[in-house]
Amino acid sequence: MRYLEVTVPEGKREVVLEILEDEGIDYVVSDETSGRGYAAVVRFPVPTRAVEPLLDRLKRAGIGDEASVVVINAETVLSEQFSTLRDRYSRGGQLGARTSRQVLRTKADELTPPFSIYTVMLLISAVVATAGLLADSPAVVIGAMVIAPLLGPALAANVGIVTGDARLKSTGFRYQIVGVAMVVVASIALATLARFAGLEPAGVDIVVATELEERVAPNLFSLAVALGAGIAGILSLTRGFSEAIVGVMIAAALIPPSAAVGITVAWGMYGAAIGAAVLVIVNLLSINLAALATLWIAGYRPQGLFEVSPTRTPTYTYAAIFGVGLLVLAAPLAGVTLLEFHTTELESAAEEEVEAVLAEPQYDGLESDDVAVELDGDYPIQSVERVVVTVTTRNPEPESGLADRLYEEIEPHSDDSLIVEVQYIVSEERGEDDDTDAQRVTIRTADGT
Repeated sequence: MRYLEVTVPEGKREVVLEILEDEGIDYVVSDETSGRGYAAVVRFPVPTRAVEPLLDRLKRAGIGDEASVVVINAETVLSEQFSTLRDRYSRGGQLGARTSRQVLRTKADELTPPFSIYTVMLLISAVVATAGLLADSPAVVIGAMVIAPLLGPALAANVGIVTGDARLKSTGFRYQIVGVAMVVVASIALATLARFAGLEPAGVDIVVATELEERVAPNLFSLAVALGAGIAGILSLTRGFSEAIVGVMIAAALIPPSAAVGITVAWGMYGAAIGAAVLVIVNLLSINLAALATLWIAGYRPQGLFEVSPTRTPTYTYAAIFGVGLLVLAAPLAGVTLLEFHTTELESAAEEEVEAVLAEPQYDGLESDDVAVELDGDYPIQSVERVVVTVTTRNPEPESGLADRLYEEIEPHSDDSLIVEVQYIVSEERGEDDDTDAQRVTIRTADGT
């Protein structure tokens, strides 16, 4: 429920009161004596669903921007006439419906902090996210998501589009673009300092050693977070759900990938940086497309029939830009997804073939310990490089012909040429209780050719 206070311009008092009477609204009228061109102040409670159509009707009657309107949350209204009005606007649905268009603009604007505060909070978030990724600490990365103020700009841009508010739209897009750029630049600076300080693990792939791997080679499932965040963000704004939780979702889609771009650039891994950058752009497009579609489906439009068409065109234009960009950039994500499916299938088939080969009599005493498919590390679109088969044995000598035999069985399951590498874990008995020592030894590598 809402409680409205409308300052009525001179000459419009009768028009306003006629509309309120026609709507069946209980109201209180006070004379306005400030001498600033107002005739009266009208106060009245209305159901939430009634705010937008009522203000639209007042505007069509000539009560424009010169009137002052204050909308306040109302806890309880005890009135039989108000109960009738509430039932009429509930339309058989849940009470406390969507936020009015006018309040929606205000809420979106309030969720966008001053630029100085926005900059400071994002820089802090970038530092925390970069440190968390380098330290391979999910808890620290989550902390970076919590403090990132990205919800307001993402929602403001799309509220501005569907309601025809150019200022809100430009502010939202500017904050988003500048914010992501700041995170990337800050992450490059911090990661460069970390690398020069000797924090790079010697001989270890930084992508594999940290939480970066899923962000530099993203798949189509990465879209789920961004699309869900965009939809949930609008629902939180229009239906009163917790904005804080939704803000973490939006930050989860943007902050870690942006920090991943900075880290991989600092480490000179430009292919991985491209993969992370694609994920950032895809998530930005997904959040905005989902938010825009949710707003439009929910029926948010500018006031009046004559204002729908001018706003429908830019809304469709932005939706097309978001959609086409998303489709183009989703192509490499689809490639990564197909590669993951292929890798899983190849690993499963290789495990079966290894078990079948080792069950043959000539390989008695050998047992499969692990089968792993390794990629070539050529980010963002990788390919299968080798299959590593680890077996346990008590014989310190490699089994002649095993690598070639495994290659013959595994290679048909792959579309590309690959290497089959056989590693041995040599175990030795010791003591009366048959305790064993096991030592991993790479005896031989073979590609079957």
